[in-house]
Parts: sequence; C-alpha cells; structure tokens
Amino acid sequence: MNEAIGVEVKRLPHGVGLALPAYATGGAAGMDVLAAEHVTISPGARHAVATGLALAIPTGFEIQVRPRSGLALKHGISVPNAPGTIDSDYRGELKIILINHGAESFAIERGDRIAQLVLAPVVRADWHEVSQLSDTERGSSGFGSTGGHAFLSRE
Repeated sequence: MNEAIGVEVKRLPHGVGLALPAYATGGAAGMDVLAAEHVTISPGARHAVATGLALAIPTGFEIQVRPRSGLALKHGISVPNAPGTIDSDYRGELKIILINHGAESFAIERGDRIAQLVLAPVVRADWHEVSQLSDTERGSSGFGSTGGHAFLSRE
C-alpha cells in the first residue's frame, strides 16, 4: 500500500457532526464525501452542494471530484464537469456541483454520500513551440479513427 499524503481539512460550522471524507473499502480509489445541506435538484437542474469542509491540498496535488456510480445509474445524478478539479491553492468551501439527468426530482439529505474525491498528483507542462511535430502511424486522424463499437465487435 502506498503511503498516505496528509491533507489539512477545516470543518465549517454547518459541517459539524458529519464524517470526514473516507474510503469505503481498502481497495477504494475515491473517498466518499457527504452533503452538509438538504436540497432537491429538479430534472435538468444543477446545484453546488455544500460539504461543510475547506481543504489545504498539498502543492503538487489536486483533488478530483467524481460522480458516485450508484447515483448515476439509479437516479441520473452526476458531476457535470467530471472529473472536477480542486486546486491546491483554493481555500474556500468544497462544494460539489451535481446535475440531475434523471426524469424526477432528486432529494439530497444532510449526511448523504454525494460524490467521490480522489487525491492525485499534478504534473505541470512546459510548452515548447515547434514548427513541425514528429510523425506517428495515426497522424492527425481524430474522432472515431481507431474504430467504433461495430469495428471492435468483429475482432
């Protein structure tokens, strides 16, 4: 198992009494994060759900916000900018943007698990402008150029 990276967390007044984000199992990649408010999201609507937490993510890392698969499958609840990114220099409240792709309104209760958080290392790019790129077999062929589902089923 990899060594855990410490992340400072500040509990805000409306987060008192809620569990901190936690891994549900030993093999889980994401930590479940809880809602700190009650809200109902109508079909097609979005809402930034309060968690009652603020974080100090170490430099060189980000926290990715990902949908919970059960909410997505059963209710159409997702993270519209998945994966969302929480930058290491942000110190405000962690809010989870959720969207209701379902046909019915969806009620979130305080304490409900609403998303997963994944701590991930960040590699910064250093751009080098060139007049020509190296050749590859694929070249500039884009969307669908490697075959679609019908192509894959013939293999």
